[in-house]
Amino acid sequence: MKNNSELRDAARESLKGKWGIAIGGCLIYNLITIACSNIPFIGLLASLAITGPLVLGLAWFSLDLAKNKQAGIDLIFDGFKEFTKATGTYLLMIVYIFGWTLLFIIPGIIKAISYSQTFYILSNDTSIGSEEAIQKSMQMMDGHKLQYFLLGLSFIGWMLLCFLTLGIGFLWLIPYIQVTYAKFYLSLKEQNNNYYDLNQIF
Repeated sequence: MKNNSELRDAARESLKGKWGIAIGGCLIYNLITIACSNIPFIGLLASLAITGPLVLGLAWFSLDLAKNKQAGIDLIFDGFKEFTKATGTYLLMIVYIFGWTLLFIIPGIIKAISYSQTFYILSNDTSIGSEEAIQKSMQMMDGHKLQYFLLGLSFIGWMLLCFLTLGIGFLWLIPYIQVTYAKFYLSLKEQNNNYYDLNQIF
């Protein structure tokens, strides 16, 4: 498993020459989600309906960038091809996280981190069910939740700098974060594959 510094370096390397498409894709995603959430009366329902497919599309988009493929902005909308599963998965995660948060804030945060790989897993295999994807994410994140948490904290300095640019810096920071998290998944997936391969040998 790569450390966080290596993941960030790898993300910057993958974004070389692709900042335009990366910024465009993330900007479209954020504009749509913000616009829906601000629709009077039905904003919440609209957000619940489209966020799952958009998150799945963003996972595809970010992974293609992380894999050094020619990612297209249209990938952001490909999650709607799996609308029912993407929406169901998103709602199920909300219910689970909300339930754990009722116990206390910390368990809710821990579970949210445990579920963090769910949409990457779905983007890799849309044939599996929502519950299976969540369970697989929990298995993959076992022993890696602290690293994931620290990876998020490592961007705080950049966020503060972005505020000094009146928010303009977020155009670059958001895709940087997304691709870094995609690199995290790919590194985690590789480690898990190696683990199971070794188990098969022995």
